[in-house]
Amino acid sequence: MIQKNKYGQYFTPNMVADFMINLSDIPATAKILEPSCGEGIFLELLKHKGFHNLTAYEIDDSLANKYPFVKHESFVTANIKDNFDLIIGNPPYIRWKNMQNELKNELKHHYLWNKYFNSLCDYSYIFILKAIELLNENGQLIFICPEYWLNTTHSVTLRDYMVQNGYFEKIYHFNETPIFEKVTVSIIIFKYIKSKHKTATIDISKHNMNQKLTIKTLEILRQKIQTESIKHFTISQFQTNERWLLHTDEVKSEIKTTEARCKKIHQNQSLFDNSSQIDYHTIGDFCDIGNGLVSGLDKAFQLHERSLNSEEEKSVLDVVKSKDIKPYYYQGITKYLYISDNYHEEDIKRIYPNFYSHLQPYKIELEKRYQYNKKIPYWQWVFPRSFSLFSRNEKRIFVPCKERISNKNYFRFALANSGIYPTQDVTAILKKTSTKESIEYILCWLNHHRTFDWLKVNGIIKGNIVEFSEKPITSIPFRAIDWDNEEETMIHHQITEICQSLVCMKNDDLISKINELIDKLF
Repeated sequence: MIQKNKYGQYFTPNMVADFMINLSDIPATAKILEPSCGEGIFLELLKHKGFHNLTAYEIDDSLANKYPFVKHESFVTANIKDNFDLIIGNPPYIRWKNMQNELKNELKHHYLWNKYFNSLCDYSYIFILKAIELLNENGQLIFICPEYWLNTTHSVTLRDYMVQNGYFEKIYHFNETPIFEKVTVSIIIFKYIKSKHKTATIDISKHNMNQKLTIKTLEILRQKIQTESIKHFTISQFQTNERWLLHTDEVKSEIKTTEARCKKIHQNQSLFDNSSQIDYHTIGDFCDIGNGLVSGLDKAFQLHERSLNSEEEKSVLDVVKSKDIKPYYYQGITKYLYISDNYHEEDIKRIYPNFYSHLQPYKIELEKRYQYNKKIPYWQWVFPRSFSLFSRNEKRIFVPCKERISNKNYFRFALANSGIYPTQDVTAILKKTSTKESIEYILCWLNHHRTFDWLKVNGIIKGNIVEFSEKPITSIPFRAIDWDNEEETMIHHQITEICQSLVCMKNDDLISKINELIDKLF
Protein backbone atom coordinates (compact mmCIF):
# COMPACT_ATOMS: atom_id res chain seq x y z
CA MET A 1 0.00 0.00 0.00
CA ILE A 2 1.26 3.47 -0.83
CA GLN A 3 2.85 5.39 2.02
CA LYS A 4 0.38 8.28 2.02
CA ASN A 5 -2.39 5.80 2.85
CA LYS A 6 -0.49 3.65 5.32
CA TYR A 7 -3.38 3.85 7.79
CA GLY A 8 -6.00 2.49 5.37
CA GLN A 9 -7.74 5.84 5.02
CA TYR A 10 -10.64 6.18 2.58
CA PHE A 11 -12.64 9.24 3.51
CA THR A 12 -16.42 8.96 3.60
CA PRO A 13 -18.43 11.23 1.27
CA ASN A 14 -20.59 13.79 3.07
CA MET A 15 -23.93 12.41 1.82
CA VAL A 16 -22.98 8.86 2.90
CA ALA A 17 -21.96 10.01 6.39
CA ASP A 18 -25.25 11.90 6.68
CA PHE A 19 -27.18 8.78 5.57
CA MET A 20 -25.40 6.71 8.23
CA ILE A 21 -26.06 9.18 11.04
CA ASN A 22 -29.75 9.21 10.12
CA LEU A 23 -29.84 5.44 10.65
CA SER A 24 -29.29 5.99 14.37
CA ASP A 25 -32.13 6.60 16.81
CA ILE A 26 -30.54 8.14 19.89
CA PRO A 27 -31.29 11.20 22.07
CA ALA A 28 -29.30 14.42 21.74
CA THR A 29 -27.52 13.60 25.01
CA ALA A 30 -26.19 10.25 23.75
CA LYS A 31 -22.51 9.49 24.14
CA ILE A 32 -21.00 9.03 20.68
CA LEU A 33 -17.62 7.69 19.58
CA GLU A 34 -15.94 7.99 16.18
CA PRO A 35 -12.92 5.62 16.36
CA SER A 36 -11.14 6.72 13.16
CA CYS A 37 -12.47 10.17 12.37
CA GLY A 38 -10.20 11.06 9.44
CA GLU A 39 -10.97 14.56 8.27
CA GLY A 40 -13.91 14.76 10.69
CA ILE A 41 -16.93 14.57 8.38
CA PHE A 42 -18.99 12.53 10.86
CA LEU A 43 -18.07 14.91 13.70
CA GLU A 44 -19.09 17.97 11.69
CA LEU A 45 -22.47 16.48 10.80
CA LEU A 46 -23.12 15.18 14.32
CA LYS A 47 -22.46 18.64 15.79
CA HIS A 48 -24.70 20.23 13.17
CA LYS A 49 -27.50 17.81 14.15
CA GLY A 50 -27.19 18.83 17.82
CA PHE A 51 -25.00 16.05 19.22
CA HIS A 52 -22.21 17.39 21.43
CA ASN A 53 -21.23 14.50 23.72
CA LEU A 54 -18.59 13.37 21.23
CA THR A 55 -15.35 11.42 21.53
CA ALA A 56 -13.08 10.71 18.58
CA TYR A 57 -9.75 9.07 17.78
CA GLU A 58 -7.46 9.62 14.80
CA ILE A 59 -4.01 8.05 14.54
CA ASP A 60 -2.92 10.54 11.85
CA ASP A 61 -2.12 13.78 13.67
CA SER A 62 -2.35 15.78 10.45
CA LEU A 63 -6.13 15.28 10.38
CA ALA A 64 -9.14 16.69 12.31
CA ASN A 65 -7.07 19.30 14.15
CA LYS A 66 -9.97 21.76 14.42
CA TYR A 67 -11.77 19.50 16.92
CA PRO A 68 -10.24 19.86 20.42
CA PHE A 69 -11.86 16.63 21.65
CA VAL A 70 -10.13 14.44 19.02
CA LYS A 71 -7.44 12.25 20.58
CA HIS A 72 -4.55 11.77 18.16
CA GLU A 73 -3.65 8.23 19.08
CA SER A 74 -4.50 4.73 17.92
CA PHE A 75 -8.02 3.62 18.79
CA VAL A 76 -6.74 0.04 18.89
CA THR A 77 -4.40 0.59 21.84
CA ALA A 78 -6.22 3.52 23.47
CA ASN A 79 -7.21 2.85 27.09
CA ILE A 80 -10.88 3.85 26.88
CA LYS A 81 -12.86 3.73 30.13
CA ASP A 82 -16.20 5.05 28.84
CA ASN A 83 -19.01 3.20 27.15
CA PHE A 84 -21.08 4.66 24.33
CA ASP A 85 -24.62 4.74 22.97
CA LEU A 86 -23.48 5.09 19.37
CA ILE A 87 -20.21 4.24 17.65
CA ILE A 88 -20.16 5.32 14.04
CA GLY A 89 -17.64 5.68 11.26
CA ASN A 90 -15.50 4.18 8.56
CA PRO A 91 -12.90 1.83 10.08
CA PRO A 92 -9.59 1.50 8.22
CA TYR A 93 -9.21 -1.66 6.20
CA ILE A 94 -5.75 -3.02 5.44
CA ARG A 95 -4.74 -6.60 4.74
CA TRP A 96 -1.94 -7.85 7.02
CA LYS A 97 0.53 -8.12 4.14
CA ASN A 98 -0.02 -4.42 3.35
CA MET A 99 0.30 -3.12 6.92
CA GLN A 100 3.16 -0.94 8.09
CA ASN A 101 5.37 -2.57 10.74
CA GLU A 102 4.14 -0.15 13.41
CA LEU A 103 0.58 -1.42 12.94
CA LYS A 104 1.66 -5.06 12.86
CA ASN A 105 3.60 -4.63 16.10
CA GLU A 106 0.61 -2.92 17.67
CA LEU A 107 -1.61 -5.89 16.84
CA LYS A 108 0.93 -8.56 17.81
CA HIS A 109 0.87 -7.27 21.40
CA HIS A 110 -2.86 -6.59 21.63
CA TYR A 111 -4.95 -8.96 23.76
CA LEU A 112 -8.06 -8.71 21.55
CA TRP A 113 -6.13 -9.41 18.38
CA ASN A 114 -4.36 -12.39 19.91
CA LYS A 115 -7.61 -13.76 21.31
CA TYR A 116 -9.73 -13.50 18.16
CA PHE A 117 -7.57 -12.88 15.09
CA ASN A 118 -4.41 -13.79 13.18
CA SER A 119 -2.31 -12.61 10.25
CA LEU A 120 -4.98 -13.65 7.74
CA CYS A 121 -7.31 -11.03 9.16
CA ASP A 122 -7.95 -7.43 8.20
CA TYR A 123 -7.12 -4.37 10.32
CA SER A 124 -10.80 -3.41 10.35
CA TYR A 125 -11.76 -6.53 12.33
CA ILE A 126 -10.32 -5.26 15.58
CA PHE A 127 -12.09 -1.92 15.11
CA ILE A 128 -15.44 -3.70 14.82
CA LEU A 129 -14.85 -5.99 17.77
CA LYS A 130 -13.42 -3.36 20.10
CA ALA A 131 -16.25 -0.98 19.19
CA ILE A 132 -18.80 -3.59 20.28
CA GLU A 133 -16.96 -4.04 23.57
CA LEU A 134 -17.28 -0.29 24.19
CA LEU A 135 -21.02 -0.10 23.52
CA ASN A 136 -23.61 0.19 26.26
CA GLU A 137 -26.39 -2.39 26.34
CA ASN A 138 -28.65 -1.58 23.35
CA GLY A 139 -25.87 0.64 21.99
CA GLN A 140 -25.66 1.02 18.23
CA LEU A 141 -22.73 0.36 15.90
CA ILE A 142 -23.01 1.87 12.40
CA PHE A 143 -20.03 1.25 10.12
CA ILE A 144 -19.28 1.40 6.42
CA CYS A 145 -16.75 -1.22 5.25
CA PRO A 146 -16.02 -3.87 2.60
CA GLU A 147 -18.33 -6.89 2.65
CA TYR A 148 -15.78 -9.69 2.26
CA TRP A 149 -15.56 -10.48 5.98
CA LEU A 150 -19.18 -11.63 5.96
CA ASN A 151 -18.19 -14.96 4.42
CA THR A 152 -14.44 -15.51 4.57
CA THR A 153 -13.09 -18.37 6.66
CA HIS A 154 -10.63 -16.32 8.72
CA SER A 155 -13.32 -13.86 9.89
CA VAL A 156 -15.52 -16.52 11.51
CA THR A 157 -14.32 -15.56 15.02
CA LEU A 158 -15.48 -11.99 14.47
CA ARG A 159 -18.83 -13.15 13.12
CA ASP A 160 -19.35 -15.54 16.04
CA TYR A 161 -18.51 -12.76 18.51
CA MET A 162 -21.08 -10.48 16.91
CA VAL A 163 -23.81 -13.14 16.98
CA GLN A 164 -23.10 -13.86 20.64
CA ASN A 165 -23.19 -10.20 21.68
CA GLY A 166 -26.00 -8.67 19.67
CA TYR A 167 -27.82 -8.57 16.34
CA PHE A 168 -28.01 -6.73 13.04
CA GLU A 169 -30.89 -4.38 12.40
CA LYS A 170 -30.05 -3.24 8.86
CA ILE A 171 -27.48 -3.97 6.15
CA TYR A 172 -27.15 -1.94 2.97
CA HIS A 173 -25.21 -3.70 0.23
CA PHE A 174 -23.79 -1.43 -2.49
CA ASN A 175 -22.14 -4.07 -4.67
CA GLU A 176 -20.26 -2.36 -7.52
CA THR A 177 -21.47 1.15 -6.70
CA PRO A 178 -18.37 3.39 -6.57
CA ILE A 179 -18.36 5.11 -3.17
CA PHE A 180 -14.66 5.59 -2.44
CA GLU A 181 -12.17 6.83 -5.01
CA LYS A 182 -9.99 4.04 -6.46
CA VAL A 183 -11.74 1.39 -4.35
CA THR A 184 -13.39 -1.41 -6.33
CA VAL A 185 -14.44 -3.78 -3.53
CA SER A 186 -18.09 -4.31 -2.69
CA ILE A 187 -19.18 -2.05 0.20
CA ILE A 188 -21.78 -2.44 2.95
CA ILE A 189 -23.23 -0.16 5.62
CA PHE A 190 -24.53 -2.00 8.65
CA LYS A 191 -26.38 -1.13 11.84
CA TYR A 192 -25.67 -3.52 14.70
CA ILE A 193 -27.22 -3.49 18.18
CA LYS A 194 -25.36 -4.78 21.22
CA SER A 195 -28.02 -6.64 23.16
CA LYS A 196 -28.80 -9.80 25.10
CA HIS A 197 -32.14 -9.90 23.30
CA LYS A 198 -32.45 -10.29 19.53
CA THR A 199 -34.94 -9.62 16.78
CA ALA A 200 -35.80 -12.44 14.39
CA THR A 201 -34.87 -10.77 11.14
CA ILE A 202 -32.48 -8.35 9.44
CA ASP A 203 -33.58 -5.74 6.90
CA ILE A 204 -31.46 -6.03 3.75
CA SER A 205 -31.27 -3.46 0.96
CA LYS A 206 -29.20 -4.19 -2.15
CA HIS A 207 -28.15 -1.63 -4.73
CA ASN A 208 -26.99 -3.33 -7.94
CA MET A 209 -26.11 -0.49 -10.30
CA ASN A 210 -22.54 0.35 -11.25
CA GLN A 211 -23.19 4.09 -11.22
CA LYS A 212 -22.09 6.97 -9.06
CA LEU A 213 -23.99 7.11 -5.80
CA THR A 214 -26.42 10.03 -5.46
CA ILE A 215 -28.48 11.61 -2.68
CA LYS A 216 -31.60 10.47 -4.56
CA THR A 217 -30.43 6.84 -4.48
CA LEU A 218 -29.72 7.05 -0.75
CA GLU A 219 -33.19 8.48 -0.19
CA ILE A 220 -34.75 5.61 -2.15
CA LEU A 221 -32.79 3.20 0.03
CA ARG A 222 -33.90 4.98 3.21
CA GLN A 223 -37.58 4.86 2.18
CA LYS A 224 -37.34 1.18 1.13
CA ILE A 225 -38.62 1.85 -2.38
CA GLN A 226 -38.24 -1.10 -4.75
CA THR A 227 -36.72 -0.30 -8.15
CA GLU A 228 -35.12 -2.29 -10.94
CA SER A 229 -31.71 -1.86 -9.32
CA ILE A 230 -32.69 -1.64 -5.63
CA LYS A 231 -34.19 -4.60 -3.79
CA HIS A 232 -35.37 -4.77 -0.18
CA PHE A 233 -36.04 -7.96 1.76
CA THR A 234 -35.61 -9.52 5.19
CA ILE A 235 -33.51 -12.49 6.23
CA SER A 236 -33.20 -14.48 9.44
CA GLN A 237 -30.62 -13.35 11.97
CA PHE A 238 -27.15 -14.76 11.35
CA GLN A 239 -25.93 -17.81 13.23
CA THR A 240 -22.52 -18.77 14.60
CA ASN A 241 -20.03 -20.86 12.65
CA GLU A 242 -21.49 -20.11 9.23
CA ARG A 243 -20.99 -17.78 6.31
CA TRP A 244 -23.27 -14.75 6.29
CA LEU A 245 -25.14 -14.60 2.99
CA LEU A 246 -27.10 -11.53 1.95
CA HIS A 247 -29.75 -13.54 0.14
CA THR A 248 -33.34 -14.39 0.96
CA ASP A 249 -34.06 -17.33 3.22
CA GLU A 250 -35.82 -18.99 0.26
CA VAL A 251 -32.61 -18.87 -1.82
CA LYS A 252 -30.52 -20.16 1.08
CA SER A 253 -33.02 -22.98 1.68
CA GLU A 254 -32.94 -23.93 -2.00
CA ILE A 255 -29.15 -24.05 -1.93
CA LYS A 256 -29.20 -26.42 1.05
CA THR A 257 -31.69 -28.62 -0.80
CA THR A 258 -29.53 -28.60 -3.92
CA GLU A 259 -26.43 -29.64 -2.00
CA ALA A 260 -28.39 -32.28 -0.07
CA ARG A 261 -29.68 -33.88 -3.29
CA CYS A 262 -26.13 -33.91 -4.68
CA LYS A 263 -24.72 -35.64 -1.60
CA LYS A 264 -22.27 -38.48 -1.69
CA ILE A 265 -20.89 -40.66 1.11
CA HIS A 266 -17.15 -41.29 1.26
CA GLN A 267 -16.35 -44.90 0.44
CA ASN A 268 -14.27 -45.35 3.59
CA GLN A 269 -17.07 -44.21 5.88
CA SER A 270 -18.22 -46.86 8.34
CA LEU A 271 -21.91 -47.72 8.57
CA PHE A 272 -21.58 -47.06 12.29
CA ASP A 273 -19.79 -43.74 11.87
CA ASN A 274 -22.07 -40.91 13.01
CA SER A 275 -19.65 -38.14 12.10
CA SER A 276 -21.56 -37.53 8.83
CA GLN A 277 -18.47 -37.07 6.69
CA ILE A 278 -20.64 -36.31 3.70
CA ASP A 279 -20.12 -33.89 0.86
CA TYR A 280 -21.72 -33.47 -2.53
CA HIS A 281 -20.80 -34.52 -6.03
CA THR A 282 -19.28 -31.70 -8.04
CA ILE A 283 -18.76 -30.99 -11.72
CA GLY A 284 -15.06 -31.57 -11.09
CA ASP A 285 -15.81 -35.19 -10.15
CA PHE A 286 -17.39 -35.86 -13.53
CA CYS A 287 -15.75 -33.42 -15.95
CA ASP A 288 -12.38 -32.19 -17.18
CA ILE A 289 -12.20 -28.40 -17.35
CA GLY A 290 -9.82 -26.21 -19.28
CA ASN A 291 -9.35 -22.48 -19.65
CA GLY A 292 -9.26 -21.28 -23.26
CA LEU A 293 -6.19 -20.90 -25.48
CA VAL A 294 -4.26 -17.64 -25.27
CA SER A 295 -3.00 -16.11 -28.50
CA GLY A 296 -1.59 -12.95 -26.97
CA LEU A 297 -3.06 -10.83 -29.77
CA ASP A 298 -6.39 -12.14 -31.04
CA LYS A 299 -6.76 -9.76 -33.97
CA ALA A 300 -3.52 -11.04 -35.48
CA PHE A 301 -4.70 -14.66 -35.61
CA GLN A 302 -8.28 -14.14 -36.73
CA LEU A 303 -8.89 -14.94 -40.40
CA HIS A 304 -11.48 -13.11 -42.46
CA GLU A 305 -12.29 -14.48 -45.94
CA ARG A 306 -8.67 -15.10 -46.97
CA SER A 307 -7.70 -17.65 -49.63
CA LEU A 308 -5.66 -20.50 -48.14
CA ASN A 309 -3.61 -23.37 -49.51
CA SER A 310 -4.14 -26.97 -48.40
CA GLU A 311 -1.55 -26.83 -45.58
CA GLU A 312 -3.07 -23.65 -44.25
CA GLU A 313 -6.56 -25.15 -44.35
CA LYS A 314 -5.29 -27.89 -42.02
CA SER A 315 -4.03 -25.24 -39.57
CA VAL A 316 -7.28 -23.34 -39.07
CA LEU A 317 -9.13 -23.54 -35.77
CA ASP A 318 -12.88 -23.04 -35.48
CA VAL A 319 -13.35 -20.90 -32.37
CA VAL A 320 -16.45 -19.89 -30.43
CA LYS A 321 -16.12 -16.48 -28.78
CA SER A 322 -17.88 -15.41 -25.60
CA LYS A 323 -20.11 -12.98 -27.49
CA ASP A 324 -21.49 -15.84 -29.61
CA ILE A 325 -22.57 -18.02 -26.66
CA LYS A 326 -26.20 -18.36 -25.60
CA PRO A 327 -27.72 -20.80 -23.09
CA TYR A 328 -27.51 -24.30 -24.62
CA TYR A 329 -26.04 -23.33 -28.01
CA TYR A 330 -23.80 -20.84 -29.78
CA GLN A 331 -24.30 -18.62 -32.82
CA GLY A 332 -21.24 -18.00 -34.96
CA ILE A 333 -17.73 -19.33 -35.52
CA THR A 334 -14.51 -17.33 -35.81
CA LYS A 335 -11.64 -18.77 -37.86
CA TYR A 336 -8.13 -18.60 -36.34
CA LEU A 337 -4.77 -19.61 -37.76
CA TYR A 338 -2.82 -21.96 -35.52
CA ILE A 339 0.73 -23.14 -36.29
CA SER A 340 1.92 -25.68 -33.74
CA ASP A 341 5.12 -27.03 -35.32
CA ASN A 342 8.52 -25.48 -34.61
CA TYR A 343 9.34 -23.93 -37.95
CA HIS A 344 11.83 -21.25 -38.90
CA GLU A 345 10.47 -18.04 -40.34
CA GLU A 346 11.55 -19.04 -43.86
CA ASP A 347 9.52 -22.24 -43.49
CA ILE A 348 6.46 -20.22 -42.48
CA LYS A 349 6.90 -18.00 -45.52
CA ARG A 350 7.14 -21.08 -47.80
CA ILE A 351 4.57 -23.45 -46.26
CA TYR A 352 2.05 -20.88 -45.02
CA PRO A 353 2.47 -17.92 -47.40
CA ASN A 354 -1.03 -16.51 -46.80
CA PHE A 355 -0.62 -16.80 -43.03
CA TYR A 356 2.77 -15.13 -43.34
CA SER A 357 1.44 -12.11 -45.22
CA HIS A 358 -1.52 -11.89 -42.88
CA LEU A 359 0.75 -11.72 -39.81
CA GLN A 360 3.22 -9.13 -41.09
CA PRO A 361 1.19 -6.00 -40.13
CA TYR A 362 1.05 -7.34 -36.55
CA LYS A 363 4.65 -8.55 -36.25
CA ILE A 364 5.90 -5.77 -33.97
CA GLU A 365 2.92 -6.11 -31.62
CA LEU A 366 3.25 -9.90 -31.60
CA GLU A 367 6.89 -9.73 -30.60
CA LYS A 368 5.96 -7.52 -27.63
CA ARG A 369 3.52 -10.08 -26.19
CA TYR A 370 4.09 -11.52 -22.73
CA GLN A 371 6.39 -14.48 -23.33
CA TYR A 372 5.67 -16.71 -20.30
CA ASN A 373 9.43 -17.04 -19.68
CA LYS A 374 9.96 -18.49 -23.15
CA LYS A 375 11.06 -17.24 -26.54
CA ILE A 376 7.88 -17.51 -28.59
CA PRO A 377 7.98 -16.91 -32.37
CA TYR A 378 5.56 -14.23 -33.45
CA TRP A 379 3.51 -16.73 -35.53
CA GLN A 380 2.74 -18.96 -32.54
CA TRP A 381 0.19 -18.60 -29.77
CA VAL A 382 1.76 -17.66 -26.43
CA PHE A 383 -0.14 -20.09 -24.18
CA PRO A 384 -1.95 -22.99 -25.91
CA ARG A 385 -3.03 -24.40 -22.54
CA SER A 386 -5.31 -27.45 -22.52
CA PHE A 387 -4.91 -27.88 -26.30
CA SER A 388 -4.75 -31.67 -25.95
CA LEU A 389 -7.97 -31.62 -23.92
CA PHE A 390 -9.75 -29.55 -26.54
CA SER A 391 -8.48 -31.85 -29.30
CA ARG A 392 -10.41 -34.82 -27.94
CA ASN A 393 -12.95 -36.17 -30.41
CA GLU A 394 -16.05 -35.46 -28.34
CA LYS A 395 -18.61 -32.80 -27.58
CA ARG A 396 -17.80 -30.08 -25.09
CA ILE A 397 -19.57 -27.33 -23.12
CA PHE A 398 -18.45 -23.71 -23.42
CA VAL A 399 -19.10 -20.91 -20.95
CA PRO A 400 -17.86 -17.29 -20.95
CA CYS A 401 -15.04 -17.05 -18.41
CA LYS A 402 -16.70 -13.97 -16.90
CA GLU A 403 -20.40 -13.27 -16.75
CA ARG A 404 -22.29 -10.25 -15.44
CA ILE A 405 -25.45 -11.22 -13.54
CA SER A 406 -26.75 -7.88 -12.29
CA ASN A 407 -29.61 -7.82 -14.79
CA LYS A 408 -30.32 -11.46 -15.62
CA ASN A 409 -31.06 -14.76 -13.93
CA TYR A 410 -29.22 -17.22 -16.15
CA PHE A 411 -25.75 -18.24 -17.26
CA ARG A 412 -24.64 -19.19 -20.77
CA PHE A 413 -23.45 -22.78 -20.97
CA ALA A 414 -23.48 -23.93 -24.62
CA LEU A 415 -22.86 -27.26 -26.34
CA ALA A 416 -20.24 -27.49 -29.11
CA ASN A 417 -19.11 -30.38 -31.28
CA SER A 418 -15.60 -31.80 -31.38
CA GLY A 419 -13.20 -29.68 -33.39
CA ILE A 420 -14.49 -26.42 -31.89
CA TYR A 421 -12.02 -24.57 -29.65
CA PRO A 422 -12.24 -21.88 -26.96
CA THR A 423 -9.91 -18.89 -26.61
CA GLN A 424 -9.13 -17.06 -23.37
CA ASP A 425 -12.60 -15.51 -22.98
CA VAL A 426 -14.21 -18.98 -22.82
CA THR A 427 -13.79 -22.01 -20.56
CA ALA A 428 -14.48 -25.56 -21.81
CA ILE A 429 -15.98 -28.54 -19.98
CA LEU A 430 -15.62 -32.12 -21.26
CA LYS A 431 -16.77 -35.40 -19.72
CA LYS A 432 -14.33 -37.62 -17.91
CA THR A 433 -14.03 -41.03 -19.54
CA SER A 434 -15.61 -42.61 -16.45
CA THR A 435 -18.71 -40.39 -16.52
CA LYS A 436 -21.89 -42.19 -17.51
CA GLU A 437 -24.12 -39.11 -17.62
CA SER A 438 -24.46 -37.57 -21.09
CA ILE A 439 -22.83 -34.26 -21.95
CA GLU A 440 -26.36 -32.99 -22.72
CA TYR A 441 -27.55 -33.85 -19.21
CA ILE A 442 -24.54 -32.04 -17.72
CA LEU A 443 -25.30 -29.03 -19.95
CA CYS A 444 -28.91 -28.91 -18.78
CA TRP A 445 -27.84 -29.12 -15.15
CA LEU A 446 -25.40 -26.23 -15.57
CA ASN A 447 -28.10 -24.09 -17.19
CA HIS A 448 -30.69 -24.92 -14.51
CA HIS A 449 -31.85 -22.26 -12.07
CA ARG A 450 -30.51 -24.26 -9.11
CA THR A 451 -26.99 -23.96 -10.46
CA PHE A 452 -27.50 -20.25 -11.11
CA ASP A 453 -28.72 -19.64 -7.55
CA TRP A 454 -25.91 -21.70 -6.06
CA LEU A 455 -23.26 -19.79 -8.01
CA LYS A 456 -24.88 -16.45 -7.20
CA VAL A 457 -24.23 -17.24 -3.55
CA ASN A 458 -21.14 -19.47 -3.60
CA GLY A 459 -19.35 -18.62 -6.83
CA ILE A 460 -16.28 -16.45 -7.21
CA ILE A 461 -17.97 -13.08 -7.64
CA LYS A 462 -16.38 -9.66 -7.94
CA GLY A 463 -19.07 -7.04 -7.88
CA ASN A 464 -21.66 -8.49 -10.25
CA ILE A 465 -19.16 -10.52 -12.29
CA VAL A 466 -19.10 -14.31 -11.82
CA GLU A 467 -15.82 -15.99 -12.77
CA PHE A 468 -15.87 -19.29 -14.68
CA SER A 469 -12.28 -20.47 -14.65
CA GLU A 470 -11.37 -24.07 -13.91
CA LYS A 471 -11.46 -23.88 -10.10
CA PRO A 472 -14.93 -22.32 -9.58
CA ILE A 473 -16.52 -24.60 -12.19
CA THR A 474 -14.97 -27.64 -10.50
CA SER A 475 -16.78 -26.77 -7.24
CA ILE A 476 -20.33 -26.58 -8.70
CA PRO A 477 -22.62 -29.24 -7.15
CA PHE A 478 -23.72 -31.95 -9.60
CA ARG A 479 -26.89 -34.02 -9.44
CA ALA A 480 -25.53 -37.40 -10.40
CA ILE A 481 -27.93 -40.08 -11.64
CA ASP A 482 -28.65 -43.18 -9.57
CA TRP A 483 -28.43 -45.72 -12.38
CA ASP A 484 -30.12 -48.37 -10.23
CA ASN A 485 -33.19 -46.14 -10.10
CA GLU A 486 -35.33 -46.72 -13.21
CA GLU A 487 -37.19 -43.42 -12.89
CA GLU A 488 -33.98 -41.39 -12.62
CA THR A 489 -32.47 -43.26 -15.56
CA MET A 490 -35.55 -42.52 -17.67
CA ILE A 491 -35.48 -38.83 -16.71
CA HIS A 492 -31.81 -38.66 -17.72
CA HIS A 493 -32.56 -40.13 -21.14
CA GLN A 494 -35.52 -37.79 -21.67
CA ILE A 495 -33.43 -34.75 -20.76
CA THR A 496 -30.68 -35.88 -23.13
CA GLU A 497 -33.10 -36.37 -26.03
CA ILE A 498 -34.89 -33.05 -25.56
CA CYS A 499 -31.59 -31.20 -25.18
CA GLN A 500 -30.30 -32.67 -28.43
CA SER A 501 -33.42 -31.35 -30.19
CA LEU A 502 -33.07 -27.94 -28.53
CA VAL A 503 -29.44 -27.55 -29.60
CA CYS A 504 -30.09 -28.83 -33.11
CA MET A 505 -33.13 -26.63 -33.77
CA LYS A 506 -32.15 -23.77 -31.43
CA ASN A 507 -35.65 -24.04 -30.00
CA ASP A 508 -35.75 -22.22 -26.66
CA ASP A 509 -39.34 -23.39 -26.08
CA LEU A 510 -37.92 -26.75 -25.00
CA ILE A 511 -36.04 -25.26 -22.02
CA SER A 512 -39.12 -25.35 -19.77
CA LYS A 513 -39.58 -29.09 -20.44
CA ILE A 514 -35.96 -29.73 -19.48
CA ASN A 515 -36.30 -27.74 -16.27
CA GLU A 516 -39.47 -29.63 -15.33
CA LEU A 517 -37.64 -32.92 -15.72
CA ILE A 518 -34.66 -31.77 -13.63
CA ASP A 519 -37.07 -30.55 -10.94
CA LYS A 520 -38.39 -34.12 -10.68
CA LEU A 521 -34.96 -35.12 -9.35
CA PHE A 522 -35.51 -32.86 -6.30
